Order: sequence, then structure tokens, then C-alpha cells
Amino acid sequence: MSTRIPATLIAGDGIGPEIVDATLLVLDALQAPFDWDHQVAGLGGVKAAGDPLPAATLDSIRRTRLALKGPLETPSGGGYRSSNVRLREEFKLYANLRPALTIIPGGRFDNIDLVVVRENLEGLYIGHEAYIPIDDDPHAVAMATGINTRKGSRRLLEFAFEHAIATGRKKVTVVHKANIMKALTGIFLETAEQLHAEKYKGRIALDAVIIDACAMKLVLNPWQFDVLVTTNLFGDILSDLAAGLVGGLGMAPGANIGADAAIFEAVHGSAPDIAGQGKANPTALMLAAALMLDHCRLPELATRLRRAISDTLNLDNVRTGDLGGKASTSEYAKALVARISNG
Repeated sequence: MSTRIPATLIAGDGIGPEIVDATLLVLDALQAPFDWDHQVAGLGGVKAAGDPLPAATLDSIRRTRLALKGPLETPSGGGYRSSNVRLREEFKLYANLRPALTIIPGGRFDNIDLVVVRENLEGLYIGHEAYIPIDDDPHAVAMATGINTRKGSRRLLEFAFEHAIATGRKKVTVVHKANIMKALTGIFLETAEQLHAEKYKGRIALDAVIIDACAMKLVLNPWQFDVLVTTNLFGDILSDLAAGLVGGLGMAPGANIGADAAIFEAVHGSAPDIAGQGKANPTALMLAAALMLDHCRLPELATRLRRAISDTLNLDNVRTGDLGGKASTSEYAKALVARISNG
């Protein structure tokens, strides 16, 4: 590999350092051309710099415009906001890409291959909330304001259509609640239909489904879906539901894409209860690294990484405890390296 790619690396908290080390071992075996700038965030950021998102970490991502991160723990108390939310806002990471692909067959559902594209910056997650006191109850009424914009909706929907076409998908399904939330999610549905008519008709199919019906249909017959695109809250819920169809969050990578930066992550938590015990499953972060390779236009390396993961799990039957195996985090990583080296 001749051209080196600067990238920020955040090990994260809990099991983060273990799964990041395992992922680096595998990326090194692939000779992935990343030049890592190691930074801290989450609890590690508080300990090192008194901030879950230290200035040096933000400066690094501004410079590299690319990051791979382990799970971050938000410190309790002290008014700390989620580091993940702050990162999305800081770098305008408007698209959350969550593929769900069956890797280990024989589960409750087989042959799942769908993608959830979630709007990441708007909706009910903007955090405009307030209490209204009545009599002696300061929290008598809770209020929240959701905001979806035409511009934000169009930006996210364009990403979803373009990604679907580029990856050979056949259909995009808009998930909404415009029958009840006529303005807040109606604008998203309306923008999708207008954009499809303008630019994508004949190139990819479009349909729409109400969120509650979508949840039911995903459980009854997930194979009817291809790409699901939706607003922030609905996307948060559906992306975890989709992960459940393929074995849980341990098999679920995530990509947060913006105009000027992209951050790739395992979407599961930091699992401090098993940290340091070699029990963590690094598959989700490795799959996130494959998304990162795709993003950097290195599809051959991404394909080799995904094939090595599948072969190690299914042909070699080397699995961590959460997948019914006995391998430690490092044993699993070494088996992957052997697969890559022999492949």
C-alpha cells in the first residue's frame, strides 16, 4: 500500500482497549494503510483531561476526518452529555449507517441482509426539553420539541438512495409516522417522495411503511426489506431491532457519516463488568473497520476482512463465549490473522 491514510483511533472505555487491540492486529495483517493518531474520550478523557471529549481528540478528528472508536462510557453526574452525541453534532455526522447481515447461520432468522440508514442530528433527539411546574411539583409536565428540516431530510435521504444504488440494493423503504405526526415525520416522507421523483425514479424502487407496522413486519418477515431509511428516534430503535435479527449488538457495526468526517464504531456498550477478562467479542468493531475500508475506497481489503470473520466463525468454529465458543478475545483475533495470512 503506497498511500497512507491518517486516522484517529479512540480505544474507549471498558472492553474498548481489548477489542481495539484485536482489531488493530487484524488490520495490520491485512496491511491496511492507516496511520493511527491515538486519542482518548469518554471516561478515559475525563481522567486524562477532565473532559469526555478533550480538545486534542477533536483536533485530531478535524485533521484526519476519519476515526475508529471503541465504546465510550458517559460519566454519571456532573452534567456530562453523551460523547457520541457530541461527536455527531461537532462533525455534523448526519447519517448513521447500520448494516445487519447474518454471519453465523442457524439462528432464529437466517440470510438477513438489510441496512438501516438513520438520520443522526434532528428529530426528537435534539434535546429541546423542559419541565413545567404546577403547584408544588416542579416536574408536573414534561415537554419535548422535535425538529426535522427539509434540508436535513433531503441530505440524509440522498445519502440513503446513493448508498443503496452504489451497493446494488433494489429498494429503499421510508419509515415514518406521518399518519399521526403529520408535520414532524410528514416532512421526511414528503421529501423522500419528491426526491425520488426528481432523481431516482427508475434507478431504485421506493416504498413507505409506518413505524409500528415496520417493527411488526421486521419480526414476521424481515426479508421483505432491503434498505430502511428513517428519522432519528425511529432509526435508533429499528437499528437495534435489526441487530437482534443477526445475533445482537456484538455483530452490529456502525458508521457515522458527515460531509467532512466519518466515525466508525461498535455500537454496543463498554461492558465494564467483563473488561480485562479476555471475554469481549471484537466482531462488531472489526465489521466497523470493514465499513471504514469501504469508505476509504479499499473494497478488496474490506471483502478480505469480512471473509476472514465468516470463515473463522463458521469454518474454524473459533468463537468467543457470547457466540457459544471458548476463545478469548486475543485467541479469536489470532485465528483471524491466521485466516488472513493463509488467504
